[in-house]
Amino acid sequence: MLVIRAIQHADLDGLLALTELVGPGMTTLKPDRKAMALRVETACASFAEQIDPAERDYLFVMEDTGTGKLVGACAVRAAVGLHEPFYNYRIGTLVHSSKELGVLSRLDTLYLSNDLTGSAELCSLFLHPDYRRGHNGKLLSRSRFLFIAQFPHLFPEKLIAEMRGYQDTEGRSPFWDSLGKHFFQMDFSRADDLTSLGKKSFIAELMPRHPLYVAYLPQEAQEVIGRVHRDTAPAQRLLEEEGMHCEGYVDIFDAGPVLQARVSELRALRESELAILDAPRDVPAVEEPWMVARTTLQDFRVIAAHAHPNRGRIGLAPEQQHLLGCRNGDPVRTMQLIPRKANHG
Repeated sequence: MLVIRAIQHADLDGLLALTELVGPGMTTLKPDRKAMALRVETACASFAEQIDPAERDYLFVMEDTGTGKLVGACAVRAAVGLHEPFYNYRIGTLVHSSKELGVLSRLDTLYLSNDLTGSAELCSLFLHPDYRRGHNGKLLSRSRFLFIAQFPHLFPEKLIAEMRGYQDTEGRSPFWDSLGKHFFQMDFSRADDLTSLGKKSFIAELMPRHPLYVAYLPQEAQEVIGRVHRDTAPAQRLLEEEGMHCEGYVDIFDAGPVLQARVSELRALRESELAILDAPRDVPAVEEPWMVARTTLQDFRVIAAHAHPNRGRIGLAPEQQHLLGCRNGDPVRTMQLIPRKANHG
């Protein structure tokens, strides 16, 4: 069975093994023991409420309890840009007109922006290729929304998610090659490595500050602005189902879209509900799975179960209760894994 849980210090080696499979473009999961050890330390302190809420980094792992292997990871950072500038490009429009000549032109532009500073961020979503089947990816990603619904007071009003931008089959970013590469004389993978080492603000500060006319970029670069990596498209659709959407911000390196939402308007805040854990009842199992989560911060856990709350109670088998670390009478937070509107096609 699979369980998503708060990371523990003993998970470092398993997390590092996962990072070896990630590949370029995800700067928050790099195969660097020192960096990952620091992140695990921060995450454990976050769940233990030993650091300020704005400094917290809630990192979760998906464990295959049959093998003890870590097969996925995901995270929610409480706030971005508090210690170094957090940059994105904001897509804008400049209008040039001449009444005398009868000319009116609208030109798309890219503005270097810090607008999203202080937002909470969904990040570090990765599922082992061998487990990319069924509802596993949905469970991993959506578990974070259930966490936010259980502890909304720990987060600011705005939530964002930077999507990995388009790369070709050779890992080349047309946007970087057409823009950033000319300022730094390095390929995308090198810039990506510097970003993972905390150098993103340094690179961004060397980018031109004036608005960039999109029309000046090669057509190949224009076409990938706001476009996601082929492996990221399912994750984008999933986040959009949860209430997130793009409002005209893209990444400064690969032009991947930045999705955002108000925490109070997320599906999990509207639809999730508390229920009391109970023994299984002699009723037919539901066809679509529900997410069931433990309600404690320090050992937050989520599983998928073919059971649903009824009159404020939900019945789970003993092994499922064990996975959650709960027992009859304990409160749990529940939500349909597949949004209701999706069930109708």
